[in-house]
Amino acid sequence: MATIFSPWAPEARTREIAERLTRWPSVTGTKDEADFADKLVGLLREIPYFQENPDDIAVIDSHLVANGTAMAKNVVALVRGQGRKTMAMAGHFDVVSIENYHDLQDLAFSPDELCKALIKDLSARNDLTAKEELALKDLQSGDFIPGRGLLDMKSGDAAGIAFLEHFSQQADRNGNVVLFLTPDEERNSCGMRSLRNALPDLVRRWDIDIVGGINLDASSDYENGDIGRAIFHGSIGKIMPFAMIVGQPTHVGYPFDGISAHVISAEIMQAIEGNTDLSDTARNVMAPPPVCLECRDLRENYEVTTPEHVWMAFNWLIQGKTSTDVLAEFGDIVEVAANRALARLFERAKIHAQANGEPAPMAYRPLAVVSYARLIDMARDVGGEAALARIGAVEEEYRYSNNPLLRSRVLVQAAMAEARLLAPAIVTGNASLHYPAVHLDTTRPLDREFIDAIHEARQVIEARHNTKIVDRGYFGGISDMSFFGKCPESDESKVIAENTPVGELVDHPAVDALEYPVVNIGPWGREYHQRLERLYAPYCYRVLPDFLAEIAAKLLA
Repeated sequence: MATIFSPWAPEARTREIAERLTRWPSVTGTKDEADFADKLVGLLREIPYFQENPDDIAVIDSHLVANGTAMAKNVVALVRGQGRKTMAMAGHFDVVSIENYHDLQDLAFSPDELCKALIKDLSARNDLTAKEELALKDLQSGDFIPGRGLLDMKSGDAAGIAFLEHFSQQADRNGNVVLFLTPDEERNSCGMRSLRNALPDLVRRWDIDIVGGINLDASSDYENGDIGRAIFHGSIGKIMPFAMIVGQPTHVGYPFDGISAHVISAEIMQAIEGNTDLSDTARNVMAPPPVCLECRDLRENYEVTTPEHVWMAFNWLIQGKTSTDVLAEFGDIVEVAANRALARLFERAKIHAQANGEPAPMAYRPLAVVSYARLIDMARDVGGEAALARIGAVEEEYRYSNNPLLRSRVLVQAAMAEARLLAPAIVTGNASLHYPAVHLDTTRPLDREFIDAIHEARQVIEARHNTKIVDRGYFGGISDMSFFGKCPESDESKVIAENTPVGELVDHPAVDALEYPVVNIGPWGREYHQRLERLYAPYCYRVLPDFLAEIAAKLLA
């Protein structure tokens, strides 16, 4: 028999919680992020159920922040009913930097005050872009609320808390509901990954079975919400392949006496950047193509000499492919592009020599493409364990850097020096945490039962609120869903680990990590992470908590 929830109007309570959470700063990597867990626990303990059942809140250490001076923590809150069957909800509470608010940084965490200031600023200008004109209209309507992190994703957290409180107020509860609130989603998902590893012991202690999870992250919609009111059946994955190009420097007056690393990087860029032939397609959904996140030569001083090293890193989104597939494909593309660049350069060298009556140029050394795993083996062969220790010392030196690309780059440079890598060459590997793509598999009974319950609940909510909620494939934002109820294949994890320079960016799931179906159902809004980030409040505050309640009623029957 399904739980029948008493009628409720969640809007005021959800709004109150969301704006309260938003007013507590929690920028990723700061002490504010570390302090946020205690504030969350305080809020939860205002709910009578948790005053009566204090052991149903757990606080779990995640990772050090603020240059190693403070511990970020996960908060887990369980409301028990009858039986072991449990629905999980998840949200993160860290937020991105407030720097892009510029002169309004002091209002970034104050939704009402920020809204007035943004309206005043936009109204005073006569050069608004189309996006800014839309933002002004949105903010003036009163339906859209700004504030750093309100959309991404404290409003989703608030919907989860409001429903959890409502669930606790029902006299006859079937099943259980648990809420995970985690730090660090915006950087490396340390929160969700540490929680995942602690969860097996926690569910054994609490004697519950998680049968489905709802991630509460926000989506973007620049129209009327038709695609923002959504059930995402999966989440896109990510890998960040890098190429460290090693050229042969030469004086600019003698360009063909060496090999500019820029020549090779330009050819690689042309082959990869925005190339839709490389877009991963799965379940009739095409992922965005790979794009370059960083491309730079590594000289610190001015010289009339071509650069020896150029570093490139690409954001590559995946849905059906494995990360090992992408790394192998990337290596092949890089090798073909580099050799094409060398062949063109050599032809130009011959033309130049012939025009000046000079001897024909000497052929270039064949280019070597070396994986980072192989580079480490080469460093060990040359310098033994002492070489690896020196590389490890470099990693420790940059341990608290907030830039994974910088950390990866300096480690590759250190390993190349130890391996005495000869030019021309390219080192390839992975420069970020690998986020596996995840998706429901309706051939599995648990997945089928979960999505059937969601669809039954959707019909009730659509009729009650006179709205439509759509099914969508992959959630487009890199998210904690990749680690929420899902573990990567061990063979794939081994290859990624060996080719990721920064050890902290290698995921280590617990051997007994839980697996259960997960979807994303959250708020919608516009321009998250931007100055004009704003939440569409009516859906989030009025419909979303009610939808969560109906899903629980159907799933936990």
